[in-house]
Amino acid sequence: MKKITFIALLLISISAIGQSKYLTKTGSLNFEASVPSFEEVAAKNNSVTAIFNTANGEFAALGLVKAFRFKNALMEEHFNENYAESHKYPKATFKGEIEDFDFDGLSEEGSSMSIDGSLTFHGVTKEIKDIPLTMKLVDDKIILSGSFKVMVSDFDIEIPKVVRNKLSNEVTIDFSFELVKK
Repeated sequence: MKKITFIALLLISISAIGQSKYLTKTGSLNFEASVPSFEEVAAKNNSVTAIFNTANGEFAALGLVKAFRFKNALMEEHFNENYAESHKYPKATFKGEIEDFDFDGLSEEGSSMSIDGSLTFHGVTKEIKDIPLTMKLVDDKIILSGSFKVMVSDFDIEIPKVVRNKLSNEVTIDFSFELVKK
């Protein structure tokens, strides 16, 4: 009888742990490194996987670098071959924790929060602090969105002199995730 009780309690606790996780495989990650008066340098990736643990505020996202889409196919090719080197570094990841996260405080109106974490791109990991984000709870889905900036040079990406004036060293990254209970 003790074994049956122990197994039942174990299964209930595993089930409870699983309920605190929210997941998506269709998150959106956009970046822009445009310079005024030149062609737009922007890309979108709508197949980013993310998981959020509501028990402790931990968040993680993974995007395949080759999944970024540009308006210009040649620009996409140059991005993958010369800058991101996606054959060597196929993934971009972010791992962080939302400060003072409180699931009970979420609503449809949205709450302003911030997250600290580490972004890994091009084989380099960079700590990023105080990324502002908005979080909502709508129809039992967590909607998380925000924006932050990074420097290309922080990720050991060299911009050739020929195009240096056409690309910004500062990149704006926008993200949006609609996470459902796992």
